[in-house]
Amino acid sequence: MPKPVSEQVVVVAGASTGIGRATALAFAARGARVVCAARGTTALDTLVAEIRERGGTAVAVPADVADAAAVRSLAELAEGQFGRIDTWVNVAAVGIWGRVEDITAAEFERVMRVNFLGHVHGVHAALPALRRAGGGVIIGVSSGEGKRAVPLSAPYVASKFALQGLYDTLRMELAQEGAPIAVTTILPASIDTPFFEHARSKLGVMVKPPPPVYAPEVVAASIVFAARHPRREIPVGGAAAAFMLGQRLSPALLDAAFSVRRLGIGMQRTGRPDTGTDNVDHALPDPGRVHGAHPGRVLRRSLFTRLIGHRRRPGELVTAALTALHRRGGNSAGRSAGVAAAAPSNTP
Repeated sequence: MPKPVSEQVVVVAGASTGIGRATALAFAARGARVVCAARGTTALDTLVAEIRERGGTAVAVPADVADAAAVRSLAELAEGQFGRIDTWVNVAAVGIWGRVEDITAAEFERVMRVNFLGHVHGVHAALPALRRAGGGVIIGVSSGEGKRAVPLSAPYVASKFALQGLYDTLRMELAQEGAPIAVTTILPASIDTPFFEHARSKLGVMVKPPPPVYAPEVVAASIVFAARHPRREIPVGGAAAAFMLGQRLSPALLDAAFSVRRLGIGMQRTGRPDTGTDNVDHALPDPGRVHGAHPGRVLRRSLFTRLIGHRRRPGELVTAALTALHRRGGNSAGRSAGVAAAAPSNTP
């Protein structure tokens, strides 16, 4: 089991606003030493100042997760500053709203570079550091939309579907290796963060999260929980679980429901005109906020997540047992076999 949160060194990649900012604050409040990374230097500075004013320990590292070299440097700085890394949280994301045919290939690529490859870069940087520390946890923040598509946000949905494959594959490979590194995927429902105000809209109006909407602190609490008690997946909010269940039982019926304009389109549009500014390509020069400007009701807790979402599933116990068995059998065997299989053959 990972060490207590109060003894951990935690990297939060995407810490400037929203879920990432709430997560950094939550870890610091529990006594963890937090390395806060994002593109926006102003937002990072205000975050670290807030943590230190509350008696916490944090450092700011400007980094674009789409830049692999920058993410490697982030890991090196964290280890140099605090001696190790215990938990790595990948949360950075950008969004573009519009019909598939109205979103350019370059825009699709940019979203994938941040939302998917940013996580890949984080994993590549975190794994060596976690091995040097003797184990730890990788936490990837995906979305309920990583299980079920919705209209008008295809780049975002595609990136979250890709994350599902990434973390599921990584989890199995580490279990085969017997590595003491856990992988948790967080699946939030709609969350009241500045993400929607910072998104690029091709709808002529600003976008909003469809109800029910939860506070970012609900997600942050699950991330902190996973750092001490890793789970395979944690759906945050009953709506995320309903997404998953509906997709499993009748995806065609959900297709029909979201094809109703009032549901599939109406619930994501605001009455406010689009400002024409977004953070897709560059960070916005604002001081950073946890909460968005959602005008409706925001749920401050999720009974479902606390009572059911945090529970360990039977299959997880089997995987944990296999991991322990492989570890006792020699934790280098799995990696050696993988390297041998990947090595090019010199046989003519």
